[in-house]
Amino acid sequence: MKSIVSILLLIVVLITPISSQSTAKSKALDLLKEETANGIQAGYDSYKNIALAIWDYAEIGYKEYKSSELLQKTLNFSGFKVEAGVAGIPTAFVATYGSGSPVIGILAEFDALPGLSQDKGPTKKLLEGKTSGHACGHHLFGTGSVAAGIAIKKLIAEGKLKGTIKVFGCPAEEGGSGKVYMVREGLFKDVDVAIHWHPSSSNSVSYTSSLANKSAKFRFHGISAHAAAAPQNGRSALDAVEAMNYMVNMMREHVPQETRIHYVITSGGEAPNVIPEFAEVYYYVRHPDRAWVEKIFDRVALAANGAAMGTGTTTDYEIIGGTHDLLINETLALVMQENLEKIGGFTYTPEEMAFGKEIQATFLSGAMPLESAATVGKLKPETNRGSTDVGDVSYVVPTVGLRTATWVPGTPAHSWQAVSCGATDIGVKGMMVAAKSMAATAIDLFTNPELIKNAKTEFVKSIGDYQYQALLGDRKPALDYRD
Repeated sequence: MKSIVSILLLIVVLITPISSQSTAKSKALDLLKEETANGIQAGYDSYKNIALAIWDYAEIGYKEYKSSELLQKTLNFSGFKVEAGVAGIPTAFVATYGSGSPVIGILAEFDALPGLSQDKGPTKKLLEGKTSGHACGHHLFGTGSVAAGIAIKKLIAEGKLKGTIKVFGCPAEEGGSGKVYMVREGLFKDVDVAIHWHPSSSNSVSYTSSLANKSAKFRFHGISAHAAAAPQNGRSALDAVEAMNYMVNMMREHVPQETRIHYVITSGGEAPNVIPEFAEVYYYVRHPDRAWVEKIFDRVALAANGAAMGTGTTTDYEIIGGTHDLLINETLALVMQENLEKIGGFTYTPEEMAFGKEIQATFLSGAMPLESAATVGKLKPETNRGSTDVGDVSYVVPTVGLRTATWVPGTPAHSWQAVSCGATDIGVKGMMVAAKSMAATAIDLFTNPELIKNAKTEFVKSIGDYQYQALLGDRKPALDYRD
């Protein structure tokens, strides 16, 4: 009996120091995260000014020269080595600090959307002299990611972390597939984990995939003639566009219900009395499965050929973009969820409450309690019908992301309301939640090699035997796709 008691006492003696050491380490880690969050918060005014400057620039895909330059200068001033013009894209960059493993990447976006000019008020009003706007909040996205990157850089410089931090300046997410070219160029080959975020109307960790997407501009060439005096001598390229659209719209009945197909006519002629000799239509094809996207896109292309045959015109098309679905990494999502819950959301001031109510009064539906900006959603799969070129990053490196409440709860993306919210402290406060959460997650990755190992094991299992290939093929970056 005495021997058993002695053994138990020995076990207690051996275990207690280990337990105490573990607790001390956990407290030290929490303290490091808290200090880092406070450091990010201390830069509130500076980061606000950067975000609002990019909001004001409102530069569309591959035209984000001033936005990219501002973020590059900010990183360079903070001690990063910045490589600009990567992957054949003038506005893409990679900023690096530190050396050795692990290598953690943070994604930064900064492109605006065309046709969504809006001032800073809670009512719909075009901003004079502007035709585009940050209706997806990428001015906040880029700035928040830079803030997180700089916070991690400081910890490496102070010797509190060891490894390498990279901030990827990613242009033209909105249809231009900027990250796809960066992936194809091999810029992520040495990255252990990629972290990203996105503006939203609520706080949550991304735990749902996205839609794979393939887009193209279909062009038709006809013969011009006087529409009244000699219509028999003309062949209308616009007729071909309309015929194609009609066939694709009938095709909707015969594709999987998860499919999304959208188009805009980007050129339809110059004058009603001149038969158009050129017309163009811009198509997106989306589906949760990249293989289905390829199949459905091929049928859309056949519709274009049929339309040309039926109207006596000719056709060709240019692939503009192509993105994979988003792979979810549960290992990383659980870690980010814990950090987001500790950071928490934020409460509105009385002035922000008044602004929020005015904005919500313009919604057709979907308004949520303004108090929800202070809460964090549970980690659960949700419906996601959007597409993102982050998907391609997730197919070459374990990837994790979150969304934060930068918009009034219930605000739809790609709306004038989102543009307006993005110019307020509501947007900036949500951005700071994202920056702090990303930095905290990066700290876990730098200090816990087992976490990265487990994330990579899950990543390999998710990929299976699939060999990554860009859906946009080997085309060069579509730098003029917004022209």
